[in-house]
Amino acid sequence: MTATASDLDRVMDDLGDAARDAARILARAPAEARSRALVAASAAIRADAPAILAANGRDMEAAGELSKSMRDRLMLNEARVEAMARGLEDIAALPDPVGRVLAEWERPNGLKIQRVAVPIGVIGIIYESRPNVTADAAGLCLKSGNAAILRGGSESFHSSGAIMAALTRGIEAAGLPRAAVQMVPTTDRAAVGRMLTMTGKIDVIVPRGGRSLIERVINESRVPLFQHLEGLCHTYVDGAADPAMARDLVLNAKMRRTGICGATETLLIDRAAKAQVPGLVKALLDAGCAVRGDETVQAADDRVEPAAEADWRTEYLDAVIAAKMVDGVDGALDHINRYGSAHTDCIVTENKDAAEAFLSGCDSAICLWNASTQFADGGEFGMGAEIGIATGKLHARGPVGIEQLCTFKYVVRGSGQVRPG
Repeated sequence: MTATASDLDRVMDDLGDAARDAARILARAPAEARSRALVAASAAIRADAPAILAANGRDMEAAGELSKSMRDRLMLNEARVEAMARGLEDIAALPDPVGRVLAEWERPNGLKIQRVAVPIGVIGIIYESRPNVTADAAGLCLKSGNAAILRGGSESFHSSGAIMAALTRGIEAAGLPRAAVQMVPTTDRAAVGRMLTMTGKIDVIVPRGGRSLIERVINESRVPLFQHLEGLCHTYVDGAADPAMARDLVLNAKMRRTGICGATETLLIDRAAKAQVPGLVKALLDAGCAVRGDETVQAADDRVEPAAEADWRTEYLDAVIAAKMVDGVDGALDHINRYGSAHTDCIVTENKDAAEAFLSGCDSAICLWNASTQFADGGEFGMGAEIGIATGKLHARGPVGIEQLCTFKYVVRGSGQVRPG
């Protein structure tokens, strides 16, 4: 769909008004109805798998200029479609986050006060490439009683549309408003700008994509954000690291899937672990990963390229890693605090004191000890799925799941109390 500016404004306003109406219904809908919608949507995705894969084929055919990592994010197969369906069932099975009593107390005057979890309202999700985000975002918003407006990337337009058709059938089968989840029906980039100004209609924006998209959202949005600029993740191999564990963790953290935000981009090695450098570097190179290193890392293998200052600030999303030596935990933390994106960082060590020093000193949303950075994922955290990884410090931080898509209100019950003058 293409539209004039006035047409686009009308379309976006209609989406916002419908979402706001749906949010009021969802906030009062029984938990059972929201879960039933997710189970029905899961079944619809399985039934529509051939149509979804055919739509994805159209997107893949038009994706010739995308990088290898971006094509991997875009591509769907039977296993990934099944994972979407199963993810919706997992979300449906989670405890209802709405109505949880977060705290309660009674005042001396007899007032009984509760802090109660409630939906945020309308969530706007702007994302690129990954069509599975369509299902994940819809599922998380529905389970948490929120309406959603989805704006997927133009490269995944057909895939997301096919997934959206299945989701809508599930929502309507449960008796919930079809506007509970809506997709922006245009690839026009102006729709993103319009979403960013829809105060009063959208309560929070969640951006998922490359640096240029995220920077645009941060610079232009008048709507509050769950911010995630990039995943510049680090793995630090301490002097007390087990060599076999370090090798396995570094390989997995970098190479399992290079195009995800939890992939390690920089390898830091304690000078006390210098003996491990040749083995770590060889394992990475033999696995097909280019290594850009400082002088010590370069000396370990002729195939290592010199690292430039820009490499410490680069989210490659590809089979490339930067590597350097540091002076213990403090040196690792100094590097991470200077160059990192506050996403996910790991220490590999058998020294508990070193691990605790790292975990307490690392100011990232996710801090790991002896575990791959690729565990930075809501599903792996037991959240069913995630709508993104928030790297800001307000409200939501780390994987944004159903609990993070709730805010709270205070419920005060009295027996006729008046405040004395």
